Amino acid sequence: MQISTTLSTETVDDARLAEILANPGFGIHFTDHMFTVEWTPEKGWHDARITPYGPLSLDPATAVLHYAQETFEGMKAYRREDGSVWTFRPEANAARMARSSQRLAFPELPVDDFVAAVDALVQVDERWVPDGEGEKSLYIRPFMIATETFLGVRPSQHVTFMVIASPAGAYFKGGIKPVSLWLTEEYTRAGRGGMGAAKTGGNYASSLVAQQEATANGCDQVVFLDVAEGKYVEELGGMNMYFVFKDGSIVTPATGTILEGITRSSIIQIADGLGHQVTERRFSIDEWRDGITSGDIVEIFACGTAAVITPVGALKWDGGEVGAPASQELTMRIRQALVDVQYGRAEDSFGWMHHVV
Repeated sequence: MQISTTLSTETVDDARLAEILANPGFGIHFTDHMFTVEWTPEKGWHDARITPYGPLSLDPATAVLHYAQETFEGMKAYRREDGSVWTFRPEANAARMARSSQRLAFPELPVDDFVAAVDALVQVDERWVPDGEGEKSLYIRPFMIATETFLGVRPSQHVTFMVIASPAGAYFKGGIKPVSLWLTEEYTRAGRGGMGAAKTGGNYASSLVAQQEATANGCDQVVFLDVAEGKYVEELGGMNMYFVFKDGSIVTPATGTILEGITRSSIIQIADGLGHQVTERRFSIDEWRDGITSGDIVEIFACGTAAVITPVGALKWDGGEVGAPASQELTMRIRQALVDVQYGRAEDSFGWMHHVV
């Protein structure tokens, strides 16, 4: 993929950038440039370019606005103490976007082109990558949208893939603390054969009303159950889940109707290296409740790109509650092992890190 570059003449000045990087928040500030490449059946992927960051001009009849044909990814670039910049498992993000593309009837962007697009943007906007103090990073958002102008239910014949980036601070302000969870018994996210395993905006849109329900009941996040029987734990509104038993074994809900998280799969390998067997299987809400009550479940944690790994506290539902697990020891050990690899403080024995700058 040949990428042309048009540099911005109105970049953020150094003083203002220093202010932003000192306290970036999450998804608030965006870098000076963006990457774009387009697809049509006649030309395939073409016109790859980096241009100044700016608004898009879309016809009111643009397909994505009406039929939600859209996928995206979330990943990060990390600056190490020596000043170099690395991304974490970009090939895995590329492969997941390809799977999402299949489900959304999109053309697949080759893995090498996905990685090259991300690399190109990070290299041009390298000064936006904050230092690693306090787990700061550059959050990267690749996404694909249907950009043909038409009204009709069929796959778009014009597709646009873009990459934007935003400096991100630590997910937890004031230190890591357990998140409280609300069990929704009214709303579900996806069923077998649906789009649960695809990273598409519709999955997140479907979680919003349930998240409002959680917030109204004083909880941080919402837990979804399976649509078929309404008793098996699937995932949170934006994170995968793990359950640690007192014998050292770990269970995570099986995939198929949930997102195959990059952090999720990485944890399986780290836990195995620490001597903890991870089983992927159906896990019922009753097993969760009974395990906490009996003391058989000693830790619960959730994971995702933004939060990395967070301990889980109390679980609440309409008419009931079980308290927080007894420990966070293994949760924090796994978290530290992962973060140390990402920031170059530990050996990358899995070959996960990709050198960009």
